[in-house]
Amino acid sequence: MPYPTPTPKGIGAIGQQAMTVLYQHRLVSTDQLHRLVTPHHSRPEYLRRQLHTLREAGLADRVGRRTHGQTSLLWWLTPKGADAVEAADLLPARPYRMSPEAAAGPLQEHTLATVETGLAFVTWAQRLGHDCGPLDWSPETAHYYRDDTRPGEDLALIPDAVLNYVHTDETERTRTLLTFFVELDRATMTIARLAHKLHAYARYHQYTPQPPGPRANRTPTRGTAAVPAWRHRYPAYPRLLLVFTSAEPTRLQRRIADLRSLAHTDPLLTTTPIRTGATTLHQLREHGPFTRVFTPILGPADPVDAWLRTQAPAAAA
Repeated sequence: MPYPTPTPKGIGAIGQQAMTVLYQHRLVSTDQLHRLVTPHHSRPEYLRRQLHTLREAGLADRVGRRTHGQTSLLWWLTPKGADAVEAADLLPARPYRMSPEAAAGPLQEHTLATVETGLAFVTWAQRLGHDCGPLDWSPETAHYYRDDTRPGEDLALIPDAVLNYVHTDETERTRTLLTFFVELDRATMTIARLAHKLHAYARYHQYTPQPPGPRANRTPTRGTAAVPAWRHRYPAYPRLLLVFTSAEPTRLQRRIADLRSLAHTDPLLTTTPIRTGATTLHQLREHGPFTRVFTPILGPADPVDAWLRTQAPAAAA
């Protein structure tokens, strides 16, 4: 959609779309932008020219990234570019600002892998006739909660991404909005810490805000029973997908198996009805989310698709 405010000369609709994608996802490679913004073009030449025009106008910047003997360019918006996107009021404002130091820093690979995960959903949605676009996932959205074991402390659950996907069933003539919490594991985190993150998702599922005042007086008014915090944001608790990458397939499968073992020792996880599945980024890209590429973290280990229909404990929404 063209911006309702003036943009520098030479920046067309594709350049503007690239700006919104960069604003939303912070750091994106030229190839990823091509697959997100101009997948209908066989080559990204026009997109590249638009990106260089954005750079000349001071709206975007780039850094080189060398992998497997080849150099690619990574793009982000400058503060001026971010201000231009916010002035258009097409996306929720985000406080994060990328910098040359952050773009070349240790979170570079994690950010790009998160974009690649979202791209897998976008690519397969196009193939399957479903709906999922470049702006249908949002990175690092905070969800605040409290834990009775840590009284008085405000905690934040921050998924790597929250992704929305509309699944279309032509046979049943149904369209279903699926929301996913996405956690990316690049084999740099201990399994114990990853299991602790799963525990936080269960805590958030259970968290019900209480009215202010002494605990003894926190009785909901008749007809206004308190509800879990997540119900104010989602019609159903999002499915949790863990995507493993950046290691040999056998090592990634061992990490998934180890995580399953730890998860089954957590009483909160085994009694909280959240659907959780793990896969590798390679499987997700090659086969798509609606084939049986996910290993349930709880219950039987038989592979399932992104619906995560076979899941213990109790039936989930």
